[in-house]
Amino acid sequence: MKLATYKDGSRDGQLVVVSRDLGTAHYATGIASKLQQVLDDWGFLSPQLQDLYDQLNAGRARHAFPFDPAQCMAPLPRAYQWADGSAYINHVELVRKARNSEVPESFYTDPLMYQGGSDDFMGPCDDVVVPSEAMGIDFEAEIAVITGDVKMGSNADQALDGIRLVMIANDVSLRNLIPAELAKGFGFFQAKPATAFGPVAVTLDELGDAWDHGRVHLTVQSTWNGRKVGMCDAGPEMTFHFGQLIAHIAKTRNVRAGSIVGSGTVSNKGVEQNGRTEWPKGYSCIAEKRCIETIQDGKPSTEFMKFGDTIRIEAKGKDGASIFGAIDQTIASPAGG
Repeated sequence: MKLATYKDGSRDGQLVVVSRDLGTAHYATGIASKLQQVLDDWGFLSPQLQDLYDQLNAGRARHAFPFDPAQCMAPLPRAYQWADGSAYINHVELVRKARNSEVPESFYTDPLMYQGGSDDFMGPCDDVVVPSEAMGIDFEAEIAVITGDVKMGSNADQALDGIRLVMIANDVSLRNLIPAELAKGFGFFQAKPATAFGPVAVTLDELGDAWDHGRVHLTVQSTWNGRKVGMCDAGPEMTFHFGQLIAHIAKTRNVRAGSIVGSGTVSNKGVEQNGRTEWPKGYSCIAEKRCIETIQDGKPSTEFMKFGDTIRIEAKGKDGASIFGAIDQTIASPAGG
């Protein structure tokens, strides 16, 4: 099934069930008003939502209405936890190679992860408001999952059983703030503003064979200012699958229902063409493009985003239909410019 949260003037919005083709929706008020309620009582409430979903897809839902992504908040508008990994080691390798440093061996066996702000997420069509262009505004196209409860000490396979829903994300980064923050030795903070999520979160069965043991085998499309810049495959090159990422969190603590775990920037390796490495699938963040340029040409030439720029992130199934809906945002200043 597919679930979304509509804006209603409150912090947590109203839960809606969305049809498979993203054409219609129905308020879930008679079952649950908020997605967190469902996550807290998944075994009891999710079958009821599934029944409503089936009715909606069959055209039998009495109070269905046209689905409008612009009315959506993030599916889970605020969460108990937002932990973002860096599961695509190719992304790390590019960053390290661009600055002539080696990737530590531990990075191939122990996931990188930071804990971001979970109190303020953006909806899929909300403006990305940034204080200054000089901060180095970047998008990051990612896959994310929402969990149920996962016990401390769970292994990767046990952690997979705790996954409830899958989404796409734009993990906005302010690149020019990162070096000074990392130099403090305490990780990201101001460099990671609010994250945006796609219109709908979907259960694993909606992915069909695209879901394979913790990896989502779909192409994540990134379109910057109307130009498609990334067509990256989220599946095969994901070094750490979602079960491993969740187990990493659960090593020393319980993971509670309503936790969101991100994959990190979806990234694919380059290929050798005429003695030069090319990246035919493009990129899922500008920082990676700048690393590629540095490796190829000795310096970056692509600038970060400006006020008025747009970014669209989407993943489609084999039939060409959008699965999660699209993140479609504009970069804006606090004054609205």
